[in-house]
Amino acid sequence: MERANESSLMGFVLLGFSDHPHLEAMLFLFVLFFYLLTFIGNFTIILVSYLDAPLQTPMYFFLSNLSLLDLCFSTSLAPQTLVNMRGPEKTITYGGCVVQLYISLTLGSTECILLAVMALDRYVAVCKPLHFVVIMNPRLCQQLASVSWLSGLVNSLIHATFTLQLPFCGNHKLNHFICEVPALLKLACADTTVSELVLFTVSILFLLLPPALILISYGFITQAVLRIKSAEARRKAFSTCSSHLMVVVIYFGTGICRYLKSSDTYSQDRGKFISLFCTMVTPTLNPVIYTLRNKDVKEALKRLLSGKLCSLRR
Repeated sequence: MERANESSLMGFVLLGFSDHPHLEAMLFLFVLFFYLLTFIGNFTIILVSYLDAPLQTPMYFFLSNLSLLDLCFSTSLAPQTLVNMRGPEKTITYGGCVVQLYISLTLGSTECILLAVMALDRYVAVCKPLHFVVIMNPRLCQQLASVSWLSGLVNSLIHATFTLQLPFCGNHKLNHFICEVPALLKLACADTTVSELVLFTVSILFLLLPPALILISYGFITQAVLRIKSAEARRKAFSTCSSHLMVVVIYFGTGICRYLKSSDTYSQDRGKFISLFCTMVTPTLNPVIYTLRNKDVKEALKRLLSGKLCSLRR
């Protein structure tokens, strides 16, 4: 065990896409491009949600939390990925791997719960509009956001700790571009049954239960919207909800492909490209979807660009 721990303290070699050296320069530009988009897009959402008085609502409070999650998630992974793709040195220290694993697991799990909370917000807004202000009060919104962040932290502490306790016995070549649980489990020189069971159970809880609750919420929402007589009101309700639903489908769809598929059903290269999409592209899509499909956000952006946004908070 001591030898295993000594080996792990040497750090890990992130093989990433080194077996496709002709792709690395293009993938470097790919990651850099989407990281910059993620940073600019999510920071803009946070800024306008804070400064623009009409956006001081539960929906945009949760959207700001979502943008903060995506911003931090990308920042925890993209810089190290860019460093490793740029040169022949593709290593990460053991401490760096631990930090990356805990942070990415915390943020990824938090987003699963937060998307379910956002569906609850839309359910109350559409199905109980007369009681919306009372039900979705600022205190409850803060509590729901706190529960989302806390649940992600608890999952990370349990999940990552189980994985990092495994001995690696000198094998420190990680066939991935980031430190994630499935890749680390393949390095272990001990029985990983318990860790794999924890991974599967957590994946069920965070990747299947929240979308199931979201679908139930949207079943009630659809029924309520279809009863609205005004075509304009129906269109606005569907437009608002469809943005969230698109984000849900993309996030959970790629997450399920990433964690719940058997490793025998697709190559490791395909798995790495799915992870690349999940970690680099998905955080970019959220602000794009909400900005392009949301009239309120587009108007707030216009006020921001014209210099009239800050005056709304006076």
